[in-house]
Amino acid sequence: MADLRLALYQPDIPGNTGTILRLAACLGFAVDIIEPAGFDISDRNLKRAGMDYIAAAALTRHVNWDRFENWRKTTGRRLVLASTKAAERYTDLQFRADDILLFGRESSGVPDHVHAAADARILVPMMEGQRSINVAVSAAMIVGEAMRQTVWR
Repeated sequence: MADLRLALYQPDIPGNTGTILRLAACLGFAVDIIEPAGFDISDRNLKRAGMDYIAAAALTRHVNWDRFENWRKTTGRRLVLASTKAAERYTDLQFRADDILLFGRESSGVPDHVHAAADARILVPMMEGQRSINVAVSAAMIVGEAMRQTVWR
């Protein structure tokens, strides 16, 4: 299993979370869910999207942002936020094997205090006029690059 972690800040859509958990199980990275989620974590849509892979995913639930941030600080891990407000392309960042890649709510991203807590902020470049890429797709792109740099060398 990679030391890389992916964190979801108060996710809204169970299908996206299930897809990310399936990806995590297949690629061997851990997932942190920062609650409250916009759905019951046992939601059938989460299970359908994650299929039987969810049982194999390394999942940690944090009851709120403060608990997650306190835990993160004790680990000394860098927090890398994926944001449409970032200036640095994800392909330009030098990832570390123990990074935590943070993705915001599908509906609203992350609040300013979470944005400010990030050690690095990255974006997936898009065509002008487009709002955002699906969070599970963005996560797959960014995790793939992070693992290419740190695990699959």
